[in-house]
Amino acid sequence: MNSERGALALVGSGEYLTQMQEIESDLLQSGISRGKSNTFVQIPTGAGQESDDRIEFWKARGAAQAERLNAQCHFLPILKREDAFNEQYINELSNAGLIYFSGGDPGYITEVFGETPLWNKIKQEFDSGTSLAGCSAGAMAFGSKIVGIRKSHVQSGLGLIPNIEVIPHYDKFLGWVPDRIASIALRSDKGSYLLGIDEDTALVLTDKWRVQGRAKVHVLKGLPESPQTFASGEEINLLQSFA
Repeated sequence: MNSERGALALVGSGEYLTQMQEIESDLLQSGISRGKSNTFVQIPTGAGQESDDRIEFWKARGAAQAERLNAQCHFLPILKREDAFNEQYINELSNAGLIYFSGGDPGYITEVFGETPLWNKIKQEFDSGTSLAGCSAGAMAFGSKIVGIRKSHVQSGLGLIPNIEVIPHYDKFLGWVPDRIASIALRSDKGSYLLGIDEDTALVLTDKWRVQGRAKVHVLKGLPESPQTFASGEEINLLQSFA
């Protein structure tokens, strides 16, 4: 991993909740240790097609977590594509300790952010030490392909981590749609890792990929011995590339 690059977290669920506080604190402190500010930036784009009340819900939940972390909170209401060209929002990302994409619709995140100045700014900050996290839809959107969990079709992602495909809420979805999970594994791209990340659990890349949280991460495809399951504290040897 680039020694200057920030920590990266793929989160199954639970953004901004108390059970994720330790993980989010670690991510923020990682950014601070690389010279970034004690600033927690919320990106609610995944919920951008939902109600105003829902956006306020995410804003309040993130603000409460930032208060618990004793961090400055910046909520950026990037809800449509034109917002990803807003110079004010771009400037607010500068030197952040942690940038966090919360859940919702992963395809919509890609529609809003793909090939925009704001996404380029996020990648620049990440490359210079800012921690970057995506929960549920956020984690899915970071790949080059968004697997169809509720729908059968596959969508394009932002391509930050081209060789990883994420199924969030894995322990919950497996009980709901086991046949769909099996079909996703069959059509997953050769050479890619297909990851099932349980709720309240994160897969975090610093020097290596490690599992954090109450449950597990499942490598469904990509490792020679797949499928494999990894518990909190265990390392996963994924060969990583960044766009």
